[in-house]
Order: sequence, then C-alpha cells, then structure tokens
Amino acid sequence: MIATETRSPRWARLIPKLNPPTMPLKAKLGIVLLNLGCLILPGVASKPVLSAEKLYVTYGPLDFSLPVSALEAYAREGKIEPEFAFYTRFFDQKQLEQLRRVLVRRAKISPVRISQILYSPTGEILLGRIGEVVQTKANQPGFYAIRAAMIQAAASPEGLTPLNVLKKFPTYGIRINTERGFQVIDELNNLIGESQNAIAAIEQVATTEASAQSLVDFSGLPDIRKPGSFTWKKQTINLNDIRRRRIFPVDIYLPQGPNQRPLPVVVISHGLGDDRETFGYLAQHLASYGFAVAVPEHSGSNTKRIESVLSGFSRSLVVPSELVDRPIDIKYLLDQLDRLFPKQLNLQQVGVAGQSFGGYTSLALAGAKLNFEQLQKDCANSQDSLNVSLILQCSGLVLPPNNYQLQDERVKAVSAINPVSSSLFGESQISQIKIPTMIVSGSADTVTPAFSEQIKPFTWLTTPEKFLVLLKGGTHFSVLKESEGVVPLPAQALGPDPKIAYEYMKALNLAFFKTYIAGELPYKAYLNAGYAQLISQYQIPLNLVQNITPQQLTEGDAQPTPASSPEASPSPSPSPSLSPTP
Repeated sequence: MIATETRSPRWARLIPKLNPPTMPLKAKLGIVLLNLGCLILPGVASKPVLSAEKLYVTYGPLDFSLPVSALEAYAREGKIEPEFAFYTRFFDQKQLEQLRRVLVRRAKISPVRISQILYSPTGEILLGRIGEVVQTKANQPGFYAIRAAMIQAAASPEGLTPLNVLKKFPTYGIRINTERGFQVIDELNNLIGESQNAIAAIEQVATTEASAQSLVDFSGLPDIRKPGSFTWKKQTINLNDIRRRRIFPVDIYLPQGPNQRPLPVVVISHGLGDDRETFGYLAQHLASYGFAVAVPEHSGSNTKRIESVLSGFSRSLVVPSELVDRPIDIKYLLDQLDRLFPKQLNLQQVGVAGQSFGGYTSLALAGAKLNFEQLQKDCANSQDSLNVSLILQCSGLVLPPNNYQLQDERVKAVSAINPVSSSLFGESQISQIKIPTMIVSGSADTVTPAFSEQIKPFTWLTTPEKFLVLLKGGTHFSVLKESEGVVPLPAQALGPDPKIAYEYMKALNLAFFKTYIAGELPYKAYLNAGYAQLISQYQIPLNLVQNITPQQLTEGDAQPTPASSPEASPSPSPSPSLSPTP
C-alpha cells in the first residue's frame, strides 16, 4: 500500500537534495527510469510471461508501492490517479511533463542487434549494475528480469519504451533496492558536486586568463575555422604488419602544390567502434592548411568489431590487446610513411590527435605507460563505480604486466579528446609526458566522465605546454562526424549542436599543431582563453585554460597560477604570416 503518513520516506526526501537547477529530471529518476531509459536495449521475441503490476520501495518496516497502471495512465492521458498523486509533490510541473515524455520515448534500433549486445559481456556488466538496484519483488537481482523485459518490450507493437519495459517486467512486482539505491545517489551527488566545482573553477580561471591576455587583437587575425588555401587529395593504403599478423587500412590526405620543405604530419586515431570517417572533417581541415594527415583504422576496435559482436561472431566488444596494438599501429604506420614518402613528409615532427580510445592511444605514444598497479587498485571495486569507461580500462588487467614500450619519439605533440586515462595511466604516468599536450573534455560526457578522465588528469601533467579545453554541455559524441552507424545515436547523445563542436575542434587543433608541429609560432595567439571566449557559442560554451591546480578544482579558487600571468603567457601581435598560403 501507499504510505499515508505525513513524513516522506527517505528516498523521497533525498530528491530535493539533488538541486533541480543543476540536476535534470532524468538524473532524479536515475534509480528506476533513467537507468532503464538510457540502457533500455531491445531484444527478440519470446513467449508471453507474467507482467509487473506494481513498483515497490521498501524503507525499514514500510513498504511503498505504485501501480504501474497509474504511471501508464499519466504517460498516455496525463491523468494523475490517487495512487500517483502522492509522488507528484516531489516534482514541479515541468519535470512531470518531462517524465511523461520519457516514459513513452521509443528507442529506434534493431531488436536483433541489441539483443546480441545484451548477451555480450559488456551488456551483461551494465545489466548487472542496473540489477543491483532494480530487483524482483522477492528481492532477487533484476539482471535476468530486466533483460527479459527488454526483449518483451522490443517485440511488442508499442516497441521499446521505459513504460513498456516496466509493464513487461516478468514478475508481479518490481522492487527498488533502497540501500544500493542510496549508495548510487550518494555517489552520483559526489560525482556531480566534483564536476560542478571543477567546471565553475575552469570558467573562472578562463576568465582570469582571458583578462591577462587581453592585448591580443583577434579582429586582425584570420578565421581559422574556415578552410585553408591548400587543395588536397585523399588516397587509401592497406598496411600489413606481418610480425603482428595485423592488416589495417589508412586514409592519407596530401596537400597539393609545390612544397619547399617536407610536409608536417598529423595522425588521427579514432575511438572504440568508430572508423576512418569519424574525423574526416578534421583531416580535411588540417590538409587544407598544409598538413599531411594519416587516419588509420584500428582493425581490432573499429566499426567492424561492433558488427562482429552484433552478428554473434565475437563475445566481447573490448579486446585487451588493443591497448598495445593501437599505439603500435601508429608506430608501424610512421615507419611505412617514411618508406613510401621519404622526401615528402617530415616524420621526425609528428602530431597525434585521438578521441576516447584514440585519446588513450595518443597519450601512450606521448610517453605515458600502462600502470598495472593503478589498474589493480581502481578495478578492485569497479563494479560499484558510475564511470563506465572502467569497463574498457579494467580489461587491461588481462594483459601480462610487461613494460610495454609504446612511446614514439617522433611524436612531438598530442591532442587527446575525451580520453580514457585515469586508471590506465594514473598520475605517476600522466606526469611523465614531456611534450605539448592538449586535452579536450565535454562536461556532459557520461562515457568518459570529464572530471575523472580529463580534468583531474590535466592537473597531473608536468609539461609546461599544456591546454585544457572544456565544451560545456558537450557529450562523448559531440565531436564525432554525424553518422547512422551500426547503432544510431539519439539526438540527446550528440549534444546541443555537433556542428559547433566541429568548428571548435578544427580551429583549436589547427592552432595547436601549427604551433608545435609546423613550428609556426604566430598561431599560438589562438591558444588562449580569450580566443576560446571569442568563438564560444551559447549552445556549447567553450573554455580554454593553460593552468589549473587540484586545489582550484575543489575549492573554487579562481586565482591564476604564476604560469598564467601575462609575463608567462606572451600575447603575440597579429601577423600577416597567419594567413594561409600554399
């Protein structure tokens, strides 16, 4: 029965604690609806089974229940029945309207393919975590019941929606494990608090740095978001590393025209489950400014890997050996480019840009080594973490704990976009990177959380030439080329406007590699907080800082560190040499 006492249950009293202005409705419903809504994955048809009629929340001796039919009446008709009225007081009207939309939002994805994901090791890990909170009425973990509900919902005419999954739950009742739920809420509160403090500190430091760099007259500088003056040609080569029995294709973008000196080179490493087209827009932009750009496709962690899992030919999406093979792919690629283009390319001054798993790849090539001690420590309790990227990172424990030599001395600067780094490297290894490094982070990244995977690791860098770029509201997928892909992403996963994120990436990566790879120092004028604020757009606000300490992140101290002073950060004057010429 529904509680009739005037004092709200503990779980209900915690809702106001989640500060509505900074916590959207989906997060407030994270114990039940968000986890289901975000991770709802359809399957294939099966025989009819018992359907859930009630949601149960137990607190001490009290049992609070809500008929699923009451949620359905509200979702379909906007009708608030007496059983649901008790709960509506914890949400305002706007949030209730959001709830109604979330309940009936249908996932558009192939049932067969998603069912295969559900039976993959990665899918089972995620289901296991949800099952700790969402259980059967008999207090049994909800792992199998949730999967069955998803299969039933996907096979029904209504399709896969959070409401339909609740209706298809194959036991009479769905029980919420409040003890585990409170742990998740506390961890979520801590994570959100850390991220909010860090983002606020970055914004304040960026404002301070921009004021110190105010002498730069950006009105006289070319708009480097626009294409450069070089034409280019794209060619594809297939490399065969016989020693590793590894074949992989590479797209090469070569600027055309007479060159008085060897072309500077940038390599782009894609993320897990992506391909060579993911950052085609960035490769083309860099090529239009005179860079030779090589984009390898890592054969063990590309789109075909996802297809292999979905087709049932492979069980696991994450292949631990890719942690070693990816950096070696690029080392082998550089060797072959040296053989194929001995006089055309400058392969002693190479830049590497990488996103997500590719961000890890770039940092490994820069000098950070796999840290097995850190992995052992962090992965011991990884099942309790909200950091999804630990699934990938902890796979490294399968590798023999050797001293892998993944650094390449030819790599002189790296741009790591949404990288996974905290446990694979830890502070002891990130601090070993001695070359210019730019780390790009999205505040709404739920795959590689900004605070743990990018912002805090940035403070571990000891190289003097370092830059932290924050896309406020940017997600893990905001910078990726729009594509239907194997598993199409909903608009929410892409963020407010990916095209804005593309413009940021084109401008900042160009300025970074022009400065540290091509040696054209006037481009450093773009690598500061003032320029980031100039091109920032309200849909995805952009901030760039060069120095921030752990104390500033946690205490909100926005005073600049000494290296951020005007004397330490010279402001170049506008220069005609910034105009791109062939």
